[in-house]
Amino acid sequence: MLLKNNNKIDESNIPGHIAIIMDGNGRWAKKRGLSRSIGHKEGSRTLKKIVEACYKLGVKYLTVYAFSTENWSRPREEVDDLMKLLLEYLKNAERELKGKNIRIRVIGEKKNLSEEIIKEIERVQKNTEHIKGLDFIIALNYGGRQELVEAVSNIVKDVKSGLISEIDEDIISQRLYTSGIPDPDLLIRTSGEMRISNFLIWQCCYTEFYFCDVLWPDFNEDNLKEAIISYQGRQRRFGGVK
Repeated sequence: MLLKNNNKIDESNIPGHIAIIMDGNGRWAKKRGLSRSIGHKEGSRTLKKIVEACYKLGVKYLTVYAFSTENWSRPREEVDDLMKLLLEYLKNAERELKGKNIRIRVIGEKKNLSEEIIKEIERVQKNTEHIKGLDFIIALNYGGRQELVEAVSNIVKDVKSGLISEIDEDIISQRLYTSGIPDPDLLIRTSGEMRISNFLIWQCCYTEFYFCDVLWPDFNEDNLKEAIISYQGRQRRFGGVK
């Protein structure tokens, strides 16, 4: 696994959990005089390639930001196109991943999603829940603040009912959408933007960030490896001293 710059990945230090903000589909399309929907289709093709690359590299968890709670404010036509792409992906996921040990999970609110999408989410999650290998997690209709609001609401109910008497970090983590999933080691955002946009705001407190100028449809396996090499060159102290 040698890149053009002769930097080599340390295969003993692959991040266990990579999170990706897949940004730049619309700008990619605009640069080419194409519709935003075509940009999203190209982004969907890129996602399939990156899932495959993470699987080959031995990544254990991959979480992608597919659709945020704020994305509903986009033009209706664009939202409809995104939902069609997501539905198509869910319907074809098992066929495309056949022979690979990849489990699919979807996190986020079910509210506002169509019954057909909810049905496909439940089906694909049930059919892959036994698989051990790469956990592929799709954040759909997801918002980090909303996730915390729901977690706090559930904790309040449990306190009132006497199920818990003391609140700590574990209690909160167990009530997030990502319960049971380790926090990301590396977060990648494409397109040059340098913010996390309400994505995994609790989970990313000690995550290493990697921002690159590449628009998501152009992001490839070499770009992924460059991000991992950057991660491998850092010292993770988690607040301590080494």
